[in-house]
Amino acid sequence: MLTFLLWLLLLVLCWPLALAALLLYPIVWLLLLPLRLAGLVLNGVFELLRAVILLPARLLGGHR
Repeated sequence: MLTFLLWLLLLVLCWPLALAALLLYPIVWLLLLPLRLAGLVLNGVFELLRAVILLPARLLGGHR
């Protein structure tokens, strides 16, 4: 019960900050979306390079 009362107190005292966060969250998410996509692409490229580099070792039986 005390936690709920503290949340209500925070809501009453900091409602402008909560409202700003609620409105800015989708905008920040949209701005960061290209960076997340670039991260996925780079991860795929590095995995491909790793697979190509380790292929001779796997063919020779080094990885079992």
